[in-house]
Amino acid sequence: IVFDKTGTLTLGSPKWLPDPTSSRYLADAACLARASRHPLSAALVEVAGAGPVAAGTEETAGRGLCATIDGEVHKLGSAAWVEDAPDLKHSGPVLWYRAGTAEPIAFRFEDAPQAAACEAIDALQQCGLSIEILSGDRRSAVETLAHKVGVSHWTACATPQQKAARLEALKADGKRVLMVGDGLNDAAALSLAHAALSPGGAMDISQSASDAVYTGDLSAIPRTLRIARHARRAMVENFGLAALYNVIAVPIAITGHVTPLIAAIAMSASSLIVTLNALRPRLGGDPI
Repeated sequence: IVFDKTGTLTLGSPKWLPDPTSSRYLADAACLARASRHPLSAALVEVAGAGPVAAGTEETAGRGLCATIDGEVHKLGSAAWVEDAPDLKHSGPVLWYRAGTAEPIAFRFEDAPQAAACEAIDALQQCGLSIEILSGDRRSAVETLAHKVGVSHWTACATPQQKAARLEALKADGKRVLMVGDGLNDAAALSLAHAALSPGGAMDISQSASDAVYTGDLSAIPRTLRIARHARRAMVENFGLAALYNVIAVPIAITGHVTPLIAAIAMSASSLIVTLNALRPRLGGDPI
């Protein structure tokens, strides 16, 4: 199972950690941020409030925003996107802003893990499933979260193309991959996975690329897999029951040893058996 980070394993509602330097540039950065639905952009806009959007702002998925203001190129996004951003010792997400050739300004954020993240990851690992995190966030932020939730294999600073390439590599190794993600930069990876899930608050494009949408917290994922396994087992059993019924009933019917009434009852009984077998987990109180 491959997890995105922001909005999937974390709450997806990062909070800006103000400081004197970035506070002076909040209004300017917000002019670009208002053109994006990215959680970090939304966190800036929440603080800055309503205001103008820089004309001609363009967004590059997984990298950032760009607009030309008064003849200068203004950028808001990852360190690689704005260029020349220094390395920060900050375990949370960081959004960089740069106006022309000025020094890049760091907007630091804090995004807590979802309450059920550790329990859900542990439950999936106990089922024998391997887990990895594939995120476009900074190395320190991804590493910190991976340590908190107990995931040893993780990738940071991944672009949408690199996420898709990772999914292709896993498939080439014979893996059956379940991708869980919510953002614009996850859409390609979600569509390439053997199966895909998105949370209810995910972007429309991510939900469209997924096979199912779950609501609530991450505990819904182990439950979804249990239900899928129950359903598959019930289908296989029902095929077996139907085959057994036909092997026994057809020869008896051909030899004329069954009256029409008995045949009708037997046919109805076979349908009831497979229906009840499909409902057996619920009827038996199995907490799927």
